[in-house]
Amino acid sequence: MQYEVKNAPLPVLICRLEAGEAVECQKGAMSWMTPTMQMQTNLGSGGGAGLLGALGKMAKSAVTGESIFRNTYSAAGGPGEIAFASTFPGDIICFDTSAQPIVAQKSAYLANTIGVNMEIFFQKKIGAGLFGGEGFIMQKFTGKGMVFLEINGGIVEYNLAPGQSMLIDTGYLAAMEATCSMDIETVKGVGNVLLGGEGLFNTKVTGPGRIWLQTMPANILANAIQPYIVTGS
Repeated sequence: MQYEVKNAPLPVLICRLEAGEAVECQKGAMSWMTPTMQMQTNLGSGGGAGLLGALGKMAKSAVTGESIFRNTYSAAGGPGEIAFASTFPGDIICFDTSAQPIVAQKSAYLANTIGVNMEIFFQKKIGAGLFGGEGFIMQKFTGKGMVFLEINGGIVEYNLAPGQSMLIDTGYLAAMEATCSMDIETVKGVGNVLLGGEGLFNTKVTGPGRIWLQTMPANILANAIQPYIVTGS
């Protein structure tokens, strides 16, 4: 399968498949496709097989807020093309999960090639999830294949050495390699907390591993445009 990302900051992922190749996506993610593409709706990957697997996938859906179902699009009888447009201004980045499992924010998932498993990733330290701003529950992508993630705004990548850390404000962590660890750090100084406007906690991510930071989290954009939104009575 060949793919390209075009037209950022309103990006679209365009995948070109040979006959018999397939790509999987979240329900409702397809934007346009050629007539050679055929859709099959089924339970998403991960969580095992049988009844227990289905229950596990239902539990995953309940806690992540995503649909239990995935749509698989296959090129039948010849090559095909399918596009997935981003739902938010920003960019779309791709990861090879066979090289390293990836942990990402819940809202990042867009699509993946067959062979990628999506699992729930719980923060080992509850405080990092409750107060760090990235959520106690994130998504972990493993297996062998490509996963495509939506990034809010631009993307900045850092490669953290063992023991090296980065302090990140709420919502700016888009993804990290599974080798990284996450914790919280309290903002020091009462005056800084009350007057600094940065909140009480920062997310602390420690290497080794790469991290990807997004420049315009959805909550920041929402706060910026809220004063200009006129609501009806």
